[in-house]
Amino acid sequence: MDHAYWGPQFSEAELSKELSAKSKELEESRCIVEKVEEVDGLCRKTAAHIAEGRVVGWFQGRMEWGPRALGNRSIVVDPRRAEMKEILNKRVKHREPFRPFAPSILEEKTDEYFEKSYPSPFMLFAYKVKKDKQKVIPAPTHVDGTGRLQTVSKETNPIYWQLIKEFENITGVPVLLNTSFNENEPIVNTPEEAIDCFLRTDMDVLVMGNYILKRLRD
Repeated sequence: MDHAYWGPQFSEAELSKELSAKSKELEESRCIVEKVEEVDGLCRKTAAHIAEGRVVGWFQGRMEWGPRALGNRSIVVDPRRAEMKEILNKRVKHREPFRPFAPSILEEKTDEYFEKSYPSPFMLFAYKVKKDKQKVIPAPTHVDGTGRLQTVSKETNPIYWQLIKEFENITGVPVLLNTSFNENEPIVNTPEEAIDCFLRTDMDVLVMGNYILKRLRD
């Protein structure tokens, strides 16, 4: 098994229908909705939001099967910002402060950041982060200098790979902090659950299919 994307997926029509159903709630929460037709533009815009320090819900394709969010039902943030762990816990996750968050890295860049280069696509193994990189990606580096990484292959998840690549193009870092898209509940599955979780928490952006939902701030 080379990937875990065996769950349900939703058509553009289904996403659009749910956005229409939630339009009043989105308006009341001061959210604007933008549709981006091209995947390149979608990933570029999303990577820019992440690089600017925003908390982004990422809802794409088939849901992951198993215990980890692997880039289809994920919350992604900038790994370079040490404060992101605290921000995620305060605004969304509400987890114990000692629990680490995980890095997603382009598979071909693994040996640049970790002491092992063997692929780990299912986020089940902790590799030692190279000493000179621990200060580069402090947010997903655990107190013992390890990261429970997910290596992302262009072949198995091209859109998530492209998102990380666009983040690298902006920042020089081929890594995102990736945590499950939920708030003390099962990982979101449907568009309705994704929008509800986004509105209920203090995320900044939700990218769902080709739609970017952005919460306006004062």
